[in-house]
Amino acid sequence: MSLELQGLAVQRGGAALFAPLDLRVECGAVAVVMGASGVGKSTLLDAIGGHLAHGFSCTGRVLVMGRDVTALPAEARRIGVMFQDALLFPHLCLGDNLAFGLPATLRGRAERRAAVEAALAQAGLEGLFARDPATLSGGQEARAALMRALLAEPQALLLDEPFSKLDASLRAEMRGFVFGHVKARGIATLMVTHDPADAGAAGGAVVEL
Repeated sequence: MSLELQGLAVQRGGAALFAPLDLRVECGAVAVVMGASGVGKSTLLDAIGGHLAHGFSCTGRVLVMGRDVTALPAEARRIGVMFQDALLFPHLCLGDNLAFGLPATLRGRAERRAAVEAALAQAGLEGLFARDPATLSGGQEARAALMRALLAEPQALLLDEPFSKLDASLRAEMRGFVFGHVKARGIATLMVTHDPADAGAAGGAVVEL
C-alpha cells in the first residue's frame, strides 16, 4: 500500500507555499514531513487527501498503490486522516463513532457491530461501545480516532500532528500504538510534525518543508 508524491506543490494566489515535493512511502513505513508552524504542512496533507480549501490549488501527482488519485474526490482516494483532535461526534456513542468509518461493503448490523467491537478491543477500549465520547481521556480519544480511520480500510494514512495535544507521558505510548498498527497492516503513512521525537520514533524518511 505505497504512497507516492511526484512534484507535488501547493499554490495560493499564484504563489507556491513550498518547493515541489517528491516522496515515496513504502507499505508499512512512516515518513515524516517537518517544518515550523505556517510553512504549509497541514495544507500539504489537504492536497494529498483531496481536502484543499477554496483559494488553494496544487500541481504534481499523488499515487496510491500506483493509482493516480490526483483528480479524484477525497472519498474515492482511499486515504485516511488522523488529526490533532480526535473529532469524535458528540451526539454519537463511541461505538457509533467508529462505525462511521466502516466501508459500505460491510453490510448487516451484526457484522458491523462485530467489526467495531473488535476494533475497540484492539484499542484497549473493550466494553465501551455505548460510552459518551465526552467521558474519554485524551489517550482513549486518540486510540478511538485511529481505529475509526483504520476501519475505513485506507490504502494510505495521513497523520496531522497527531500527538501534539497529548500529555508528555502519553506521547510515547501513543506513538507506539499508532506506528505499530500501521506497520502491522502495511499501510503507507505520512506524518507532519514539528516534534523531532515524533520523527525519531517513526523511523522512516524525514523531509523538511
